[in-house]
Amino acid sequence: MAYRRQNARVRSRMFLILVAILTVDVLLGLALYLHWRNHLFDADIRAAAARYQVEPELVRAVVWTESRFNSRARGRAGELGLMQIRDLAAEEWAVAEGIEPFDHSMCLDSRTNTLAGTWYLAKLISRYPHTDDPIVYALADYNAGRTHVLRWAKGSAATNSQAFLETMTYPGTRKYIRTILERYRD
Repeated sequence: MAYRRQNARVRSRMFLILVAILTVDVLLGLALYLHWRNHLFDADIRAAAARYQVEPELVRAVVWTESRFNSRARGRAGELGLMQIRDLAAEEWAVAEGIEPFDHSMCLDSRTNTLAGTWYLAKLISRYPHTDDPIVYALADYNAGRTHVLRWAKGSAATNSQAFLETMTYPGTRKYIRTILERYRD
């Protein structure tokens, strides 16, 4: 009887040890997968950032926020790929770069997507040189569109990014900007 209880305790301990090992193994595997996935497109991001003179950390933060590094991501409004590029922005990039023929579906390619998205982001940043933080305005433009940015950028909000963030009527855009800035500046 004592032998059976001792044997049951040993089996119970062995089971708990096995569960602990499997849990650690799964968590380690998940961490390695996420690290791999989060760095899979580093070369594309660095190349696009260098080409269009945008900090790679900013591009990376936009990619993370837009698609969580899913190059096949599709948005509800037709956005595609890592940087969730819309057809008009992609076509504008293709014309500027002399790429013919061009089809929006080409933005599912990670290299094409990061080039088009970074070009567009650089263009938006250059729109707001008169502000204390052009990146804030560019990110609002990237997310909500120029019409909304112009509506929000009145009075002191036209040049002061903190005032601009406070005047936003879209809490989702404010959160989007703060998420990107947090990832970018940390």
